[in-house]
Amino acid sequence: MTVEETTRFQQEIYDELTGNILPFWMNKTMDSELGGFYGQINGRGEVIKNADKGGILNSRILWTFSSAYHRLGNSEYLKTAEYSKDYILKYFFDADYGGTYWKLTSNGKPADTKKQIYSQAFFIYALSEFYKASGDKACRDKAISLFSIIEKHSFDNRLNGYFEAYSRDWKLLEDLRLSDKDANEKKTTNTHLHILEAYTNLYQVWKDQLLESRLRNLVNLFLDKIIDPASHHLLLFFDEKWNSKSSLVSYGHDIEASWLILEGAFALEDKDLITKAKTACTSLAVASMEGLQEDGSLVYERDDAEKVRDMDRHWWPQAEAMAGLMNLYEMTHQEIYLTRAVACWNFIRNNLVDRKNGEWYWSIRADGTVNVADDKAGFWKCPYHNTRACLEVLSRSKRISRLPEK
Repeated sequence: MTVEETTRFQQEIYDELTGNILPFWMNKTMDSELGGFYGQINGRGEVIKNADKGGILNSRILWTFSSAYHRLGNSEYLKTAEYSKDYILKYFFDADYGGTYWKLTSNGKPADTKKQIYSQAFFIYALSEFYKASGDKACRDKAISLFSIIEKHSFDNRLNGYFEAYSRDWKLLEDLRLSDKDANEKKTTNTHLHILEAYTNLYQVWKDQLLESRLRNLVNLFLDKIIDPASHHLLLFFDEKWNSKSSLVSYGHDIEASWLILEGAFALEDKDLITKAKTACTSLAVASMEGLQEDGSLVYERDDAEKVRDMDRHWWPQAEAMAGLMNLYEMTHQEIYLTRAVACWNFIRNNLVDRKNGEWYWSIRADGTVNVADDKAGFWKCPYHNTRACLEVLSRSKRISRLPEK
């Protein structure tokens, strides 16, 4: 790619982030009547004012605007992050049993009090990012308290890893699933990936010995147990003893993990671990390329045992593909991966971006039609994946000119 092409790519990503994604969340999702953010805006752009407010959505919004301010410096982003932080601290934390609720009613009352570890991790991720942006030590302390709770209740001291979900008073649940589509297993890659992500972020602002040990352990869990040494894909569901319980391949999780694992290793500043992670993460990212299509998009998943292949192009794997391909280019210096990152952006720009109402559609279906049946904003449709991908492209593209030539 020429310098001009790389510069145009960078500018288009900046314009998308600052002119479309972030303004949508600032201007269309704030609940001025009941506080916080609306729990749902459907695919046709209609606000569902009585929708429950999910912890995943709210923590990801806080991370998004904290990171946007931290990296871009627009004071409006910090104001939005502060607004999000205030609502979270007032309503989502359980003063009696610790941790955060899974979801609230539209007026801020607990609607589901279970303690899903995946969700606790996202609050750590968000609060530590807000500390980076603002220097608010109280928020860092809240993140640390959640780390302590996860380690107290969820960590498996006997067989390693983290259990999935608990009642409000921290009893292990029978139904551990994040959503109806997930397998009901005690340990999942998805939860471990986002604990890894959260602990990496917290360790960058709090050099605690136990946190360092647990972060190192998580990186090694991915390298030794979660990445399949035969296929180089992630294994997704496990029983308590780390026996794989699924044949599913998730291309989005493959490419996302390929750069988050490496980020964890870099945070630890361990040269041997970084070298080991680079090798594994390169293979993981290359394996995810099985899902890349000629139009630049990344299909959702496949399950050979069930003879199922989901060819829909969901918004979040496209975002993670951009970030992961940029990372793969930095690891290998092979220009094909930079070219593919741009091709993925071109697919997003031409198909997923909603030029009329803002943000991105949930997905493009296998037949090429736009999916407006699923949310534009909601429990799972959040600004985290696409904002983060744009920020990663912007920061990584600045480093590209400093890479040595092949």
